[in-house]
Amino acid sequence: MTEQAPPQEPRVELTPAAADLIRRLRTDHGPLMFHQSGGCCDGSAPMCFPDGEFRTGASDVLLQSLEIEGVAEPVPFWMSVSQYEVWSHTRLIVDVVKGRGSGFSLEAPEGVRFLIRSRLLGT
Repeated sequence: MTEQAPPQEPRVELTPAAADLIRRLRTDHGPLMFHQSGGCCDGSAPMCFPDGEFRTGASDVLLQSLEIEGVAEPVPFWMSVSQYEVWSHTRLIVDVVKGRGSGFSLEAPEGVRFLIRSRLLGT
């Protein structure tokens, strides 16, 4: 059984560019999900997959189900428990930057990659 972060202020938000890209990816790939691991380099970038393609489990926390205008269903955003322990006091801001990451995230062929920016909760 997976843990769920306690409900508080939103833990994850999207920049307009990230929301636009998610809408395009949803059109091409169907329902989506994100997973944020604690890996190094590109392994620490948020990865976008078709929903259910990345298996979550007891070592993951569901931070938020993102409601995105123009996307029919919420997009779950998961994080590894170990990463959550370090970032539990932050709000994650999903953005998009030019350049390809080296992961399996759906946006890689678009010539862009998702990137996390953060700020302390309550700010």
